[in-house]
Amino acid sequence: MISHTDIWRALDRLAAERGLTPSGLARAAGLDSTTFNPSKRITPAGRPRWPGTESLARTLSATGISFEGFSRLLSGHHDPETGGKAHHSHLKIVSFSQLAHPELFDETGLPDGESWEKWDFHGMADHHSYAVHVDSDCMEPIFRRGGTLIVSPTAAIRQSDRVLLHTPRGTPCCGVVVERWHDAPVTTPLHELVRIRALAGMDEQEIIMDGGTRIHRITMACM
Repeated sequence: MISHTDIWRALDRLAAERGLTPSGLARAAGLDSTTFNPSKRITPAGRPRWPGTESLARTLSATGISFEGFSRLLSGHHDPETGGKAHHSHLKIVSFSQLAHPELFDETGLPDGESWEKWDFHGMADHHSYAVHVDSDCMEPIFRRGGTLIVSPTAAIRQSDRVLLHTPRGTPCCGVVVERWHDAPVTTPLHELVRIRALAGMDEQEIIMDGGTRIHRITMACM
């Protein structure tokens, strides 16, 4: 049985593990900054107010936590998906419009080089994570212009994850993983295929993961 206290405590714990306040957590999910404030948890009539399912779904998506991970927070445990992550005082950051620069990443796909700036970040991220400033409206309404994406090049990619797609040519784009599978024709090496739905209204496309194309998981969106 989930109590009113349990679910609000879990949201507070989720915010704390991401280095956020309740207001910061709400903004990261694209909600009104007061949505998760303690003052909103009881109605003026004194009745418990529960967070809505849409608010919860947007929060889980923005913070990169699965429903199973949130269930552990409900039961009083830490989020297992923060394993290997730590609070960082800063991350490397670059604007979305600059991501096509060929010297931003090393041969393994990790952020490298001197074109990056440093960005103060007091949240949870793995060691190789980087930040992308959204300086375009091409991803609205999912990611708003002026926001910041936290991206991990090493996090496991799962179906329904929001990802940043890097290709050898052209500007990177953001999308949602619809499906992934392996294709092994007799005449070609084993390749992983990933079907991506772009966030900018483009049709779904199949991406061959052959070493030249990389998919990095978007683990958080901040405003």
